[in-house]
Amino acid sequence: MISSGRGVIIKRTARQIAPGVEMPSFAAQNRIFRVIGLMSGTSMDGVDAAIVETDGESRLALGPDSSTPFAPAFRTKLRTFVASVPERGASREIENAVTDLHVEAVNRLLEKAKLKNEAVDLIGFHGQTIWHRPQVRDTWQMGDAQRLADATGITVVSDFRTADVKAGGQGAPLVPIFHAALARNVEKPAGILNIGGVGNITWIGEGALLAFDTGPGNGLLDDWVSKRAGLPMDEDGRIGATGRVHEDIVQKMLAKDFFAKRPPKSLDRYDFSLDLVSALSTEDGAATLTAFTAACVAEGLKHCPARPKRLLVTGGGRRNPTMMAFFTKYTGIAAESVDAEGWQGDAVEAQAFAYLAARSFRGLPITFPGTTGVSQPMTGGVVTPPASQEAATA
Repeated sequence: MISSGRGVIIKRTARQIAPGVEMPSFAAQNRIFRVIGLMSGTSMDGVDAAIVETDGESRLALGPDSSTPFAPAFRTKLRTFVASVPERGASREIENAVTDLHVEAVNRLLEKAKLKNEAVDLIGFHGQTIWHRPQVRDTWQMGDAQRLADATGITVVSDFRTADVKAGGQGAPLVPIFHAALARNVEKPAGILNIGGVGNITWIGEGALLAFDTGPGNGLLDDWVSKRAGLPMDEDGRIGATGRVHEDIVQKMLAKDFFAKRPPKSLDRYDFSLDLVSALSTEDGAATLTAFTAACVAEGLKHCPARPKRLLVTGGGRRNPTMMAFFTKYTGIAAESVDAEGWQGDAVEAQAFAYLAARSFRGLPITFPGTTGVSQPMTGGVVTPPASQEAATA
C-alpha cells in the first residue's frame, strides 16, 4: 500500500507493466503524486534527485532538487566496471553500492525539503546504465529496486527501458514526453538538447514529437581529460578553449553510419572511441572532441522536420562555455541554457524520471513511435513496494 501522506491509500502489487496486460484499477486515477526522481547518468559523476508533484500529464509542480556526487575512487571503480562490458548481474557489490548512493540521495533531498518519507508516494529510479543494446533487444540499468524501496519505505518504479526494447524500440531517449510538458509555452518548433555522457535531442513541433540520440555528449571528452590530465571533466571548457579543432578528424568521426541513419536511434556510452584523436595534444584533443559533440548535433538537426527556432541545452554540457559556443557555431542557432527559461538545469533528468514514474504507475505511455521507434505508444516500468507493505497486504 502507498500512503500519499494526504489521506489517500492505494493498493498496488509489485509487477511489471507490460503492453497488453490490463492494469488494476484504483481510486483517484487523476490524483497528484508526490514523486522523487533519481538519475545517475552515463557521465557517472553522481546522483541527481528532484521532487515533482504531478498527475503524469498536464499538472506539474517542480520542487527542490539536490545532487549527491560519487567519490572519486568509486567513480573510477564504476567507470572501469562499465568499460569492461560485464555480463548482466556481475558484481553484486557494485550494485549494492550504487543503490545505497541512491538511498543517500533520497535522504539528502528529504532533509533539504523538510519532508518525511511517508509524505512521498513514489520514487522514479532510473539506475546506472551499464550497457544499452537495443539491436539485440537488451539493456541494463543497474540498481536494486527492492533494496531502495525497503531502505526508504517508499514504492519504487524502475526498469523504464526494458519493455520498450523488448517490443523492438530503442529504449531511449525516455525524457521527451517530459520535455514536451516543460516546453508548453516555448516557441515552436523547439529543440531541447540534453548533453550528458551521450547527447540526445527532443524536437517539439505543434502537436509533434521526435527524439533521438545525437552522438557522444560529454563522455568522450571526460574520458580524454581523465586519460591525459587525470581530471574528471574539462571544467568550464578551459582545456578545449586553448586547443585547436582538427576539422579533418571531426569529419572522419562523422563518417560513422550512425549519423546517416534516420531516427529514432540510440547509442551506448562506448559506441565511439578516442582512436582518431590519440595523436593530438591534450588541448587539441579536447577542442576536437568538443567540436565533434557539437557537429553531431548539427548532423542530427538535419533529420528534424523543421529547423528549431530555439535550441535549449540541459545536462552538464550547458556548463561548458566552449561547447555552448560550438553548438551555436555548428548549428547556426543560438544555444541557450534551459536555466534561462527558468528550468532547473541540473535537475531536468531527475524530474523527468519522477514524471515518468507517475505515468508508469498509472499505466500511461512513456515511449512513442517518434521517440524510440516502438510500433505504438506504450507504458513500461516495474513497480516495487517495500517488503513491509507487501507483507501487510499479503
